[in-house]
Amino acid sequence: MLFQATKISLSKVVVIVSALSALLSPSAFSAEPDVESTESEIRLVSAGTGVTELVLALDAGNELVAIDSTSYVPEGLAHVAKLGYHRMLSAEGIIALSPTLVVGSDVMGPETTLNVLKQANIQVVQLPATNDEPQLMSNVDTLGQLLNRPDNAIKLKQDLHQQLQSLADKKQQISDAGAQPKILFMLLQEGRGARVGGKGTAADTIIALSGAQNIAEFDGYKSMSQEGILSLQPDIILLSKRSDKPAEQTNAHIAQELMKEMPLLAHTPAGKNGHIQTLAPQALLGGLGISAISAADTLASTLLKQNQ
Repeated sequence: MLFQATKISLSKVVVIVSALSALLSPSAFSAEPDVESTESEIRLVSAGTGVTELVLALDAGNELVAIDSTSYVPEGLAHVAKLGYHRMLSAEGIIALSPTLVVGSDVMGPETTLNVLKQANIQVVQLPATNDEPQLMSNVDTLGQLLNRPDNAIKLKQDLHQQLQSLADKKQQISDAGAQPKILFMLLQEGRGARVGGKGTAADTIIALSGAQNIAEFDGYKSMSQEGILSLQPDIILLSKRSDKPAEQTNAHIAQELMKEMPLLAHTPAGKNGHIQTLAPQALLGGLGISAISAADTLASTLLKQNQ
């Protein structure tokens, strides 16, 4: 009996030693599998037009599992789920998608939703508003790190800097030509009258970037009568129509729609010369971003052609 007990004890010792050997082997401490797993398991929710544009520009669209209702993605990413408005996100809807990372603007919310996501061990990152080039570049760097695309971030920053430099050159040319063109921006929405964008609006920023003058002197958005707009005599009228489909209507169709609703605008310099053009809805969201820069550059190019 004593021998049998000793035999059993030795067997247990062998098992324990074998287990310890496995745990102490070099492969047990290798971090490579975990690193590869982390890099391949990004499941991204992007909330905010400007943020989503940067994600796509970083060639990280394949990481997306959902976007908010203000964001647009190419047809090749039609499978990506669409959530609600980025200020009113639902925690349940996001958690159901099993994301590892939620990135949005500084107004993403509500706070209760963000807290629930964090409690569910989902990484939540809010990027500061981009009102100038340094902050835009900083946000690109942050996303590049989060999405494991530092080289893409470097290239994107170079491209954005070149675009902003080109825009600054055009703005200087417009300034050298003399008087600033007078521009009026109008936001068209279903079920309510057109509203004019004044100081402090996204449209005002785009107009200033282009080198033109926003002739609406008030702050924010206000409704204006046809007579009031006629008295301002805008050289160019910019239009934007809120829609989930950015290419739903052509520039000509939207301009015709406006003229039917507000025929007196045909007597403005913009109406007489056919200088009515549209502004992509996404350019008005997310601060200084890819769409806003592109819209300002298009406007500046238009102004230069008119000065020739």
